[in-house]
Amino acid sequence: MTVAAQLKEKICDAAAAQGFDACHIVSAESDAKVGQGLQNFIASGHHGQMDWMESRMEARTAPQKLWPEAQSVIMLGVNYGPECDPLAALKDDDKGVISVYAQRRDYHDVIKKKLKALARWLVDETQAEVKVFVDTAPVMEKPLAMRAGLGWQGKHTNLVSRQFGSWLFLGSVFTTLELLPDAPEDDHCGACRACLDICPTNAFPAPYQLDARRCISYLTIEHDGMIDRNLRPLMGNHIYGCDDCLAVCPWNKFAQISKEMKLAMQADYDRPDLITLSQLDDAAFRQFFASTPVKRSGRDNFIRNVLIALGNMAQPEAAHIEAVEARLDDVSDVVRASAIWALAQMDIAAGKTLAEKMRDDDSALVQQEVAALADA
Repeated sequence: MTVAAQLKEKICDAAAAQGFDACHIVSAESDAKVGQGLQNFIASGHHGQMDWMESRMEARTAPQKLWPEAQSVIMLGVNYGPECDPLAALKDDDKGVISVYAQRRDYHDVIKKKLKALARWLVDETQAEVKVFVDTAPVMEKPLAMRAGLGWQGKHTNLVSRQFGSWLFLGSVFTTLELLPDAPEDDHCGACRACLDICPTNAFPAPYQLDARRCISYLTIEHDGMIDRNLRPLMGNHIYGCDDCLAVCPWNKFAQISKEMKLAMQADYDRPDLITLSQLDDAAFRQFFASTPVKRSGRDNFIRNVLIALGNMAQPEAAHIEAVEARLDDVSDVVRASAIWALAQMDIAAGKTLAEKMRDDDSALVQQEVAALADA
């Protein structure tokens, strides 16, 4: 075994000791296809309100654009496979569906510690320079993971692994070391289009293309303010993220349940009651979701999501209607406006009656919903 191969083996062993389930290496050099794909995504407006993608677009196109001294990238994965099928939760429309990744401690915190520990080991071992990243820097992790051989980007644009299916958290260690790279993974999607067909909002203009503006994950996490009226009924009871295209992938037959105890799923976030969630004020929201990624959306947008889910119930009971009515006095105009829509979905006549009482509300968002209801 060559010296370079020995070092690579030691790195992967050290990564495994830190709890990483996958470790592959890729050159830090640029890939023209990745840069062009990102430019096309931005130019088409498919990034929606995610202006941060455009503002640092050049840095995203290649690791060396972000850190010129980088020679190699160690791409790492942590399995977060769920214990049961996430699609089953969609049947309980009086409960909210939170994405599998967010039903646990914030992965950024857990993985960042692992990355730093691995990086410290690498510095002690080689005296090389390093930088660590996990989803918060302008790093295109999925294309890098594909080039490194962790998996391939499926037709839904997410990473698919032959070992772990759809469920890998990604992180990276940039280093000035020139390491032996792994071979990229081939695309194994074939003729399958399960991920495209299951999408409730038709967020894929074509295979391998995503219009984030129609994606439920984007809408419930990144999008600020009111959600397009035509998309609301398609969101079902998704209140934070969406795993539909991930969960339906046939490669999940090889998926494994996560063994990382720090990322264990927490019962409080598995199908939480929509009425209870709708009653959270800002302080209660922050406390309930303190350790999870859900806090990222902010209370007002989250309650907006909950109200949309309530409005999408097939057979709401009086308690559900009352919970929505209570939000007509909310301090947030996004919440009040969303409550008007939800009430109209539950009972059009009652919604119109209550909406008339909102005509004195000075919020433009509220008045837009009142006007839309009057025209219904």
